[in-house]
Formats: sequence, C-alpha cells, structure tokens
Amino acid sequence: MIAIADSPINIQECIDAAQSERAGAVDVFIGTVRNHNKDKSVVRLEFETYDAMAVKKMQELADEAQVRWNTEKIVMVHRKGVLSIGDVAVVIAVATPHRAASFEACKWLIDTLKQVVPIWKKEVYDNGEEWLEAHA
Repeated sequence: MIAIADSPINIQECIDAAQSERAGAVDVFIGTVRNHNKDKSVVRLEFETYDAMAVKKMQELADEAQVRWNTEKIVMVHRKGVLSIGDVAVVIAVATPHRAASFEACKWLIDTLKQVVPIWKKEVYDNGEEWLEAHA
C-alpha cells in the first residue's frame, strides 16, 4: 500500500497490510506532529503534495528497498493538508525475513522519502510560518 491520504492514517491498517507469513519482522515508523522545532512553538503543519508524482516516487523507493533488503511487503502512507499537534503525518511499515533488514529499510525509506518525494511542509508557529526544506 503506497498512498497519499487526505484523512487520518489508520496505523493498524498499515501494520496489517505489511504482514507476511514469510516475514520474521515488521518495522514500523510513525511520524507525528510535534509542538516545537528549533526553539519555535509549532501550532500546526500544512502538507502539500503533487499526488501522482509523490505516489510514483514512493513506489520507486519501495521497489529499490525491495531489491536492497529483500523486503516482503512495504507500506508507505503520507498525509496531506492541515495537521494538528499529535496527528500522524506518515506511516512506513516494512516486512522482511529478518529484523536487521527491516530496521535498515525502514530508516532508509523515511530518510529518502523526505529528500526526494514531492511533499512540501509548512510549519505554522504562534508568531509566523515557514516552508521547510527536506532534511539532509
């Protein structure tokens, strides 16, 4: 399951979709909206996407991870729109035969997603707002 969502992400549905009888591990990353960043008080986040391209790039990442880590299943779902503090912004679940590969693939997927997938994040503060660039 690779998707851009405009409503809350069902975490359990993502985990269930990643399950595989051939997998000995399912690693799950859940990215949430925090109330601060760089000494600024965050009120909310706003995500914008180019949906078709975002899903295409996410699928390309999943395909690469499958080759690199022999994954059984990969789930990547990212929210768009206005998110409040505590909301789930992204869920990545990776099933592999062994746990080390699952952890490595999941970390690589979130790090690379933030760098290459066309999803833009605006942080809204109590005293302004700022579009953030991808993390290195």
